[in-house]
Amino acid sequence: MRDMMCFDDIRPYEDQEVNHYINVLLKDDLFRQVLFFIFNDEQKVKEISAVLAGVKTKHELQMKFMYPLIEDWIIKRTTSGVTYSGIENIDKSQSYLFISNHRDIILDSAILNYIVVQAGMNTTEVAIGNNLLIYDWIQHIVKLNGAFVVKRNLPARELLTASKNLSAYIRKTITEDNMSVWIAQREGRTKDGCDQTQQALLKMLNLSNSGDFVSGFRELKIVPLSISYEREPCGISKVEEIYKKEREGFVKTQEDDLKSMAYGLTRPKGRVHFAFGKPIDAQLDRIAQLENPQESIQKLADHIDACIYKNYKLWPYNYLAAEMLSDCRKYNGDIDVATREKFAELLEDLVKTIGGGDADCQKRMFMQMYANPLLNAENVCKSKMLS
Repeated sequence: MRDMMCFDDIRPYEDQEVNHYINVLLKDDLFRQVLFFIFNDEQKVKEISAVLAGVKTKHELQMKFMYPLIEDWIIKRTTSGVTYSGIENIDKSQSYLFISNHRDIILDSAILNYIVVQAGMNTTEVAIGNNLLIYDWIQHIVKLNGAFVVKRNLPARELLTASKNLSAYIRKTITEDNMSVWIAQREGRTKDGCDQTQQALLKMLNLSNSGDFVSGFRELKIVPLSISYEREPCGISKVEEIYKKEREGFVKTQEDDLKSMAYGLTRPKGRVHFAFGKPIDAQLDRIAQLENPQESIQKLADHIDACIYKNYKLWPYNYLAAEMLSDCRKYNGDIDVATREKFAELLEDLVKTIGGGDADCQKRMFMQMYANPLLNAENVCKSKMLS
């Protein structure tokens, strides 16, 4: 059993709390509106509510409600299929720290858990920023599904305390509770397609390390995870946010986060692929030989990035965008007319959605978002960063 006195403010709900919080949810008007939005049938909502009211454990909730919901309402309706690779790199009896690129607020971790269940593994606990816990029902639903809270936007002293506690929680979950953890490589979603691991994340993880650099990171069993959507779920809104931030001083609100969650769940994604890298182990000895800890942290971040770039599943849009930006027909043979026409439609939708401003700049931003994964993968191959 966890030491809940230390982690009460961030931990997921325990099994003995599950039924209570489910019934709190079922009395929440906003949550009931969500159920009606999903199922669009009063009788179906009554049936689902009756099933939920009797759920006693997190595992039961995930198997009876979340797994079918992700499969039927998200994967079958909004994707052209989910595939994965590299699962053979993982011992199903072990726990890992999955560090991935971050493209969608909810889907990244939701689809990961769908995949690991398919592969015969336990679901992972997932990190979620407290800025996304806009309503009580959101906090309840994510904590019921194994999410723990990352506290953000705190004064420096409070942030250090919160970071130490978060680090201890993650390490304990992996090393003592034998539960895997998912966390994004950076705060906030990647909006330009250029995935980079923040040093701050690795420094936070190292705060609970009672040993040396190598042993501390080795016991976390870091697995780089590459998440690739053929079509960015929130691609247009991401570019709109970047463009308006640069040109108009746009400041994102909680309402914008809520819209992004909804868009990610409901908009088309095309094909989706999750690629599991090999656990980072032997490389740690070499990384630790650098002159100072700061360099070692950055080198570890670079290695995670290189793994994510190398294993990223590239789609025709990635090649097409790179071709359009460079005005080079290098990838011409791999891109059919239908793909070109559809991508052109997306560019026009982008300009119409933003509704004014520099259309050429907006299109370049959109193309760059799709081109960067390809360019990063090519740079890794050229530099031999993984050798």
